[in-house]
Amino acid sequence: MPADSVPGEAVRARGSGYPGAVARIDAEDIRRIALSLPETEEKEAWSMPTFRVAGKMYITVPDDETSFAVRCPRHERTELIAAEPEKFWVPPHEAGSAWVRVRLAALEDLEELRDILVDSWKQAAPERLLDAFHDRASG
Repeated sequence: MPADSVPGEAVRARGSGYPGAVARIDAEDIRRIALSLPETEEKEAWSMPTFRVAGKMYITVPDDETSFAVRCPRHERTELIAAEPEKFWVPPHEAGSAWVRVRLAALEDLEELRDILVDSWKQAAPERLLDAFHDRASG
């Protein structure tokens, strides 16, 4: 199996010019995708980058940059963790929250990362942004 098809190991390098070249998904990918979403702002909190829409946080990236946290309804979180415990987890001190952690190394590709970040953004974004985002995505 080629290195770029091993889940979580690597993704094709963006703009490398070399077929089969690989690069890990990292915190810069999170930043780039998050800031491409409407009205997202980056703000430091608890000594780490967080991303917010309309003042509501929807992504945190801890200092070690090996994982990130996103909004996730508890019932979905339970299903995600049961289905892919190597990818999703919740630290004991966050068990009561509606957030889930995601291991960067376990992500399959940038599309999966984007899907996760967009889902979290949708949970925090006001209705006016959701409508505009939906119109833009379907148009």
